[in-house]
Amino acid sequence: MAVATLGGLKGVTVQQAEEYGQGVLLSNTYHLALRPGAETVRSLGGLHRFCGWRGPMLTDSGGYQVFSLARLRKITEQGVTFQSHLDGSPVDFTPERVVEIQEKLGADIIMPLDEPIPFPPEPATARAALDRTHAWWKRSRTSKTNLFAIVQGSILKEMRRESAETLMASDPPGYALGGFCMGEPVPQMDEVVEYTAQLLPDARPRYLMGVGMPRDILQAVKAGVDMFDCILPTRMGRTGMAFTADGPIRLRNAKFASDESPIDPTCEGPCCRLYTRAYLRHCFQVEEMLGPKLLSLHNVYYYGRLMRRIRESIRAGTLDTLRP
Repeated sequence: MAVATLGGLKGVTVQQAEEYGQGVLLSNTYHLALRPGAETVRSLGGLHRFCGWRGPMLTDSGGYQVFSLARLRKITEQGVTFQSHLDGSPVDFTPERVVEIQEKLGADIIMPLDEPIPFPPEPATARAALDRTHAWWKRSRTSKTNLFAIVQGSILKEMRRESAETLMASDPPGYALGGFCMGEPVPQMDEVVEYTAQLLPDARPRYLMGVGMPRDILQAVKAGVDMFDCILPTRMGRTGMAFTADGPIRLRNAKFASDESPIDPTCEGPCCRLYTRAYLRHCFQVEEMLGPKLLSLHNVYYYGRLMRRIRESIRAGTLDTLRP
């Protein structure tokens, strides 16, 4: 799932995203609640009609903003009060209101309010955050939409197990693994992702939130994860980074100034068929807006191709030999 924070993929149309294998579009509840507002989106026909996306849509809960906007929020047992990053006004997010906002937006999959914690976890902080996440989950279950449960617990296996067992008692339609990519070492993330995924039922989708490097996706798929989201495809595209079969390359580098080869010789996407590395570097050098747009498009295509290759490898029984 590429991230359309404000309802649109940056530099990529919904038609292009659909054509290049984008299965689900993800938007941000916190940001859409501020602009243009859930009521406005509902009055305009819901998020699908608002942004033109015909496939499934997932909205997060604002839980990541609990982490990323720590200096602008206050957490209580009732919920989270943010100081709007736009005008400083108070924004109250309770578990009930978060569900209500997402239902007004018209998402197909919604997430409950939760509290991820930074790495390394302080035991008392981790305990309090997990207890709040579980209490908020119970208050969120009024939704008739596909409300996924979020397993928290940082890198603490005993808390991950407790969280999984607590949430499984409600038999939700899907599970999210939250609280990763918070600064923990990659080997530790791999270990705890695998441990947590194996706790969850095979008959429900497992969604690893916010993890998106190709290597991390492949490792998590091998652990049993089904769904992913990340801002990387379009964010890295806007800064001149392109994903290739040999790893990311920075097209702003001077060595590409006369390079007539495509971004990735193994790629059949439109950017690689039509444009050279030299031309794309030129676009960034002269601040031509086409450069960030084309690289974002290429990266979305790359991820669609990566997920397709993973699915084909699963069917063929060759996943263990696949390289991103």
